[in-house]
Amino acid sequence: MGTLVLVLAAALGGLTASAQLAQAATVTVQAESYAAQSGVGLEVTADAGGGQNAAFLANGDWMRFDNVDLGAVGRLTVSARIASAVGSGTVELRTESLTGPLLAAVPTSPTGGWQNWVTRDTDVTTHPTGSQTVFAVLRSAAAGDFVNINWFSFVGAGSSPTAGWIPVDQAKWDAQLAQFRAMTSAAVPAGVVRVPEFNAGCTYSHSKPDDPIVLPGLAGASHMHSFFGNKSTDAFSTTESLLAHTGTSCAPAKDLSAYWIPTLYEGDRAVEPAGMTVYYGSRLPDPSVTVPFPEGFRMIAGSAKLQAPTPAGSPGQFWCAGEGGEIGRSGDGNWPVCAPKAHLTYQLVFPDCWDGKNLDSPDHKSHVASTYDGKCSGAYPVAIPNVSFVIDYPTSGSAAGFRLASGMASSIHGDFFNAWDNAALGHRVKDCIVQKAKCNSAGTF
Repeated sequence: MGTLVLVLAAALGGLTASAQLAQAATVTVQAESYAAQSGVGLEVTADAGGGQNAAFLANGDWMRFDNVDLGAVGRLTVSARIASAVGSGTVELRTESLTGPLLAAVPTSPTGGWQNWVTRDTDVTTHPTGSQTVFAVLRSAAAGDFVNINWFSFVGAGSSPTAGWIPVDQAKWDAQLAQFRAMTSAAVPAGVVRVPEFNAGCTYSHSKPDDPIVLPGLAGASHMHSFFGNKSTDAFSTTESLLAHTGTSCAPAKDLSAYWIPTLYEGDRAVEPAGMTVYYGSRLPDPSVTVPFPEGFRMIAGSAKLQAPTPAGSPGQFWCAGEGGEIGRSGDGNWPVCAPKAHLTYQLVFPDCWDGKNLDSPDHKSHVASTYDGKCSGAYPVAIPNVSFVIDYPTSGSAAGFRLASGMASSIHGDFFNAWDNAALGHRVKDCIVQKAKCNSAGTF
C-alpha cells in the first residue's frame, strides 16, 4: 500500500542518504501506507492533491505503520490531518503493539464534513527514538464512523524550520494589513465585468531540479521543474532573495513571486509552456472579506505522489483548448490528443482560506484549506485570493502521450512563493477582488 514518506519528499527527487538523515526529525506518514489494518477503507481525498485517505473509521479500528522515524530525544509534535461530519473521539498512537505505550492522543471532533480537512496536533515531551512500529487506534464512545484520516506527521524539536511550521511575523503582517486597509479603492467604471479577478501573465523562465519550498537548500535534489516569474529562483531562494532580484518573466514587474510546475516531456523532449496565466480571484459569495497574501507566504496545490490513471472524464484533467478541441486519447488513456489547431492545457487551483498564523506548514498545505461552504471559518478564518495557474503547452500530443517529471498526469502540481510588492498586491486585492471587478495584469479595469 506504499511506504513511509519523508516530508522532504525523498521519493520525489532522489535525495542522497545524507540529505535524508539531515531531515529525519520531520516525518509524514500517509494514512494509506499502513502495513496492516482492521476496519479501514480507502477513498480518494476530495481536495486538490490530497491523494487517498483512510475512511469510515470507527471505535476499535486500527492501522499499523512500520519504520516510523521518531528522531532523537526532545519534544515531538504529533499531528493528524482529519475530517469528520459527526461524532468525536481520539486517535491513539501507540508504539510496539495495539496496547503498547501511548505515544500521543490526538483528539477529533466534527470539522464540517467528511472531506473538510483540518490538522490537529499535540506535543509529546518524551518518546521512543529512532525507527519504531506505530499503531493508530481509533477510540470513540459513539457507535458508527466518526473520522477520516489523510496523514500523520511527527515533527521533532531538531527539525529545520523550513521543514515545518513557519509562523508569520505578526508585527510585519499587522503593518501590511494596516497599509491595505488604509488604501482607497479605485472607482469602477460602468460596464466593467463584475467578476473578482486580476492576473499575472507569465512566460517560461528556466528549468532546474530544485524546489525551494519542499527541498530548500538542496540543489539538484528534486525532479525537474519549469519555473515562471522570478528569474533567480533556485533551491536557495528565500523571501529576501526573491524581493532583492528584480528580474521576472511575469507582468506586472512588481510581481517578483516564484511559480513552478513539474516539467512536461513528450518522449525525451521537454515541452515548456508557451505561457502561464496566474489568476487571482475569489469563489466566495462575499469577496470583500479577502485580504492579500502576507509577504513570504507559500503553498502547494496538487501532489507529486498521486500516481493514478486519468481516463477521459476523470476530475482534474488536462484538456485541449482551441479549434477542434480533443479528438482522441493517448494509448494509455491518460492524456488527450488535441486537434491540429488546439493545444494541451491545464488549470491548477489552489486553496483560498488561510489559518492566519503560518506562512508555511510541514506538508505545505496544512496552513490553508479550500472553502466548502462559501466561507472561511474555523481553523482557516482568513480569506486569501484564490490562485489558479492556467498553463498553455504548444503541443497537440499524440497516441504516445506525455509524461511529467513527477510521473503520471495525475501527479501535476504547482508551487507558489509570494514575493509581490505589498502595495501593488494590496491595491489589486482592494480594487479588483474586494470590489468584485475584473482587472487585467496591470491591475486596472
